[in-house]
Amino acid sequence: MYLTKEKKVEIFAKHGKSATDTGSSEGQIALFTFRINHLSQHLKKNHKDFATEKSLVKLVGKRKRLLDYLKNTEIERYRAIIAELGIRK
Repeated sequence: MYLTKEKKVEIFAKHGKSATDTGSSEGQIALFTFRINHLSQHLKKNHKDFATEKSLVKLVGKRKRLLDYLKNTEIERYRAIIAELGIRK
């Protein structure tokens, strides 16, 4: 399995407020980015896997909505997470 409990804790500790704060926007965006990158690599090898492609599109939409929320509420946190994860909008 590509996403273990330890990896999740590491992502939330690095990008969220704490290791147990799974509800912060930054932590969720970081987790979605990790999953999006993994699914993108999978689809490069398995281009006919349409179920995974649909899941990828849903994840990108969720991440976009979270980024829009963060952009509208606190622009500095938005800019920080964009720079940290290397996401461009």
